Formats: sequence, structure tokens, C-alpha cells
Amino acid sequence: MSRRCELTGKGAQVGHKVSHSNIKTKRRFLPNLCNVTLISDALNRNVRLRVSTNALKSVDHRGGLDAFLLKASADELSPKAVELKRQIEKKLAAAS
Repeated sequence: MSRRCELTGKGAQVGHKVSHSNIKTKRRFLPNLCNVTLISDALNRNVRLRVSTNALKSVDHRGGLDAFLLKASADELSPKAVELKRQIEKKLAAAS
């Protein structure tokens, strides 16, 4: 399983650990990922995703999972999230 957020695409970064004597050694900065269950209002069901805590904050700020997915571009979303976005758009188009 990759260490990548399914909503924002945030992944591991590479940097240096710097000691007191200024010796630099390579290290990885991993995103803070959580397994969460989000509710889709348009689809009337729960969705399990592996997202970063930063993405959870963004989902809450934008007004829920549906609003976040509709505003997000498809290239940064995971295949599972792109499929959810397509289903939500289809459901909202049928309702209109």
C-alpha cells in the first residue's frame, strides 16, 4: 500500500536529518495518513478512504466530501476517488 493521500495526492518527501555536528543523513518525511469513513450526501452511503489529516481539514472546510471531490482536479485524486467523483456528478446531473 502506497503512502499517498487518496484525496490530495500528498506523498512522502525526502530531506536531511541534521545532527548537532551538522552531519546530514537522508531521511523520509511521511504524510500523516488515517483510515477514515466519510459520508457522501449525494450517494447516501459511507466511503472508506486513506487520507491525510490535512485533507480531512480541507474536506471539512469545503463543506463535505461531495463538495471537495467536485472542486478537486482528477489528476491529483486516486482512481477510487475519481470513480466516486464521476458517480456524484452523474447522480447530481440526474437530479437536476
